Amino acid sequence: MLSLLYTISRIVSISFFLHFLLCFLVLATSTTEFDFGTLTLSSLKLLGDAHLNNGSVRLTRDLAVPTSGAGKVLYSKPVRFRQPGTHSITSFTTFFSFSVANLNPSSIGGGLAFVISPDSDTIGAAGGCLGLLNSDGSSSGFVAVEFDTLMDVEFKDINGNHVGLDLNSMVSSQAGDLGAINIDLKSGDLVNAWIEYDGANRGLKVSVSYSNLKPKEPILLLTIDLDQYVNDFMYVGFSGSTQGSTEVHSIEWWSFSSSFDSISGSGSLSPPPSTTSLMNPTANSVKSPPPSLAPTGSDSITSQEKNSKSSSCHNQLCKQGPGAVAGVVTASAFLAIFAGVLIWVFSKRYKQVKRTESFASEVIKMPKEFSYKELRSATRCFNANRIIGHGAFGTVYKGILPETGDIIAVKRCSHNSQGKNEFLSELSIIGTLRHRNLVRLQGWCHEKGEILLVYDLMPNGSLDKALFEARTPLPWPHRRKILLGVASALAYLHQECENQVIHRDVKTSNIMLDEGFNARLGDFGLARQIEHDKSPDATVAAGTMGYLAPEYLLTGRATEKTDVFSYGAVVLEVASGRRPIEKETSGVGKVGVNSNLVEWVWSLHREGRLLVAADARLEGEFDENEMRRVLLVGLACSHPDPLARPTMRTVIQMLIGEAEVPIVPRAKPTMSFSTSHLLLSLQDSVSDCNGMITISSSSSSENGFIGDEIV
Repeated sequence: MLSLLYTISRIVSISFFLHFLLCFLVLATSTTEFDFGTLTLSSLKLLGDAHLNNGSVRLTRDLAVPTSGAGKVLYSKPVRFRQPGTHSITSFTTFFSFSVANLNPSSIGGGLAFVISPDSDTIGAAGGCLGLLNSDGSSSGFVAVEFDTLMDVEFKDINGNHVGLDLNSMVSSQAGDLGAINIDLKSGDLVNAWIEYDGANRGLKVSVSYSNLKPKEPILLLTIDLDQYVNDFMYVGFSGSTQGSTEVHSIEWWSFSSSFDSISGSGSLSPPPSTTSLMNPTANSVKSPPPSLAPTGSDSITSQEKNSKSSSCHNQLCKQGPGAVAGVVTASAFLAIFAGVLIWVFSKRYKQVKRTESFASEVIKMPKEFSYKELRSATRCFNANRIIGHGAFGTVYKGILPETGDIIAVKRCSHNSQGKNEFLSELSIIGTLRHRNLVRLQGWCHEKGEILLVYDLMPNGSLDKALFEARTPLPWPHRRKILLGVASALAYLHQECENQVIHRDVKTSNIMLDEGFNARLGDFGLARQIEHDKSPDATVAAGTMGYLAPEYLLTGRATEKTDVFSYGAVVLEVASGRRPIEKETSGVGKVGVNSNLVEWVWSLHREGRLLVAADARLEGEFDENEMRRVLLVGLACSHPDPLARPTMRTVIQMLIGEAEVPIVPRAKPTMSFSTSHLLLSLQDSVSDCNGMITISSSSSSENGFIGDEIV
């Protein structure tokens, strides 16, 4: 009898807990929170020109021909912005990163906006309307924070580089000059924005920065009552347009959070929304329920009354008789059994996920494991037309994942033992690395005797292609930004990782460019990990002629200073627009008798004509002091003596002007080694490698993701 009473008391306790949990879930429906990391394809609604592109959302089309178009992306579920009856407005915060890229800097016009709209099915006109207003000036209403790249007199814009608050009109209620905080929307750089609204105090703040740290002072700060501009339910997202231009507007990251918590302290709790209305069965479909289907005030009052009665019932449980107790016991037992079944199902799934047959389970844990079927379908059975490059130990294919539409790069291992070893090396190293200037490894696959690596695909290809195959020369600001990005990546590999990583193959064809022409260093097939302050072992000299340090060719020992030498060759290549070793040595615009780029630039430095090395295709459109500094940094990194080369951290400081470039001698120093050190190193190299040193020329026949190199 006592055990029965004990069991009943436990079940009743569980029922009380479940009741509390259900009440909490009902209240939680007034809160919305998501980000790009948690959204699925069905969570976004794309309108007009908007489309997905490699993990980001592009609002406008990527066309080389100037055009006018508009696109919009919305979170597919309506967000509660106002409590029915009380007209209490939610507090919300949103953070997003975006870029405005343009291959033709003179072709500008358009912009983008964070938008709050009651309508999820229509998009407005292109041009200055930003997809918010129709061509006749009508709209369903909206609240928007615009980022405009063109001064439109019709809408009383303050300039062509501003942020403004739009309330049912393209004439901004308040605007801020982004130039005043050194932000240029048209630079192609990633811009971060924070929008915060306090529903209790009606305060709106907008902050903008290149940095990931929110500025102390917002660019817009005002008091606005959104009650007159929003319905109970609204949709949130972005809208953008072009105005006879080639601008490409991309949303790289987005997080959003809203809650009524800040207004619940007034003492009168607003009635919670109806659970059934918010948990709409069609929420996962493309078309979300319109705001008109939101719960009404009467529904909420009824729900509140039911909750009140339920609470009273629990408080008087002992007075309701044995029937009430039996009902609670039965319902609670059912819920307990249901919870047990859920726990069992999830435990089974967890055990399945923890299978150990994967060859890389001990090597890599973070990236995703793809199925062979999925990648075979993404590359159309590894169709030759999908080949975008050839790496040292494999071929790279462009792929489109059928489920998400994401565009990826799939690296397929060469069918030999050396290729598989290099792939495992690449997998084990890059799988643990996280840096904004490294190509991100999405995942891998090991099935049917195949080893496949899946990377983000960089839409602007390699730096090599941008320098030598593009129809228009790469602008100087882009080149500077790329060099700084590569330096940041190498500094991370050399000094900030748990184990030092020596890349061993730094060259322009292994530097990829994302949508904003930010550098992403890739291809870690030749990379090696060593403990900090530990001497590296001698290996076969691997890489590409023109980028290899002289001591590495002689000794086979790769150190961070050999990577610095390779980086120096890249710096001179980017600044001059010439390859490290030119095959042709005559004719107009060629290097002449000095076919080695480092030798040629150093000869110009000796003659006091260093700026002659600048790429003639830039037509003088660069800051001479910046160009001189970059060329001297390139020569300092190319010093024959590895001890005289700077660290990559120092290189960054030199590039941004925080440190002076060391005095570079006018005449190129000669290479010298300690005899005993050289003999010992050569003996190690011969012993380990049988004296075989095989290298590749610097000619660039690659066409896409990874460059050629041979070992």
